[in-house]
Amino acid sequence: MDSGLFLQERNTGIIEIVPLPLKSRVADEVRKKKVLVIAGPTAVGKTSISLRIAEMLGGEIISADSMQVYRGMDIGTAKASREERERIPHHLIDIRDVNQPFNVANFCIDAQEALKTIVFKEAVPLVVGGTGFYMRAIIYGPPSGPPSVPEIRQKLEQELSELGPVVLYERLKKLDPDYAIQISSADRHKIIRGLEIISITGLKVTEFTPSSPEQVSNYDFRCWFLYRPLPQLYERIERRCEEMLVEGLLEEVKRLEKSGLRENASASQAIGYRQCLEFIDSEQTPSDWQSCIDKFKKASRHYARRQFTWYRKEPRFRWINVHEKGEEETAELIVQDFELS
Repeated sequence: MDSGLFLQERNTGIIEIVPLPLKSRVADEVRKKKVLVIAGPTAVGKTSISLRIAEMLGGEIISADSMQVYRGMDIGTAKASREERERIPHHLIDIRDVNQPFNVANFCIDAQEALKTIVFKEAVPLVVGGTGFYMRAIIYGPPSGPPSVPEIRQKLEQELSELGPVVLYERLKKLDPDYAIQISSADRHKIIRGLEIISITGLKVTEFTPSSPEQVSNYDFRCWFLYRPLPQLYERIERRCEEMLVEGLLEEVKRLEKSGLRENASASQAIGYRQCLEFIDSEQTPSDWQSCIDKFKKASRHYARRQFTWYRKEPRFRWINVHEKGEEETAELIVQDFELS
């Protein structure tokens, strides 16, 4: 009997799930520790589905979200609640203050330690998140890259200051479109770093191979991308944006601002947080507030589309339509595939 699913895209552009026959694995592959990877766009339902799966498999969750590492960034990152984290152990959540930097290299180190800890306890590791760069790093190892050159960095920072991030982002899109889709025109640090790497080496950022492939050689990653058709997903995104604001996202941003949010180049540009900071800097009229809401929703929708684009290029990931299957059946299908393959 066939078990498992994979993505098939017809000429019509319709994405569907069809059966995937089990394939025989070589002996050394069988011996690898299985790690379940659950990715998907914002608001697709990753948290609730991963909690179901963790309970069914006896698993623990490693967050692969670049903002959930920060204490206090709770509402805007849709962080699992304290009750949910008491129910299922979570790793890489609340491990940094908002004024402390955190990057993909830090993530790789911490994620590898979390994997070892979970496997040692004979639990099942679940890596859950939507940050494609982090997911790729835990599977293949962090990308290598040249050390920063102060003269080049300074020149790029001056250009960004004079021309604005959008102009430099468009330049990056022309030079390395595959890397550019992973970030947004607001990711100033990543834009500068990407252009710096290209300037120093003449190579695209995406041409760099993992620097430490031996880090992941002991794991057999079973990767899934959860999705919903865009109309349904956009409805969920907009509803969640509104719920976050009702729950107190603006007040959360005001508290974090006092703790150094603006000094963190990545955290201050996170979706929802950036728009709230812009509102704080405005005259705070009703029109300004509506603009904040509209920009928040638009940025969230655009981010979801970038996530679709990124994961379509990742051959390890099998896609499953949560809108069609429902969250319960989605969890059951993934668990069945994990246990039988």
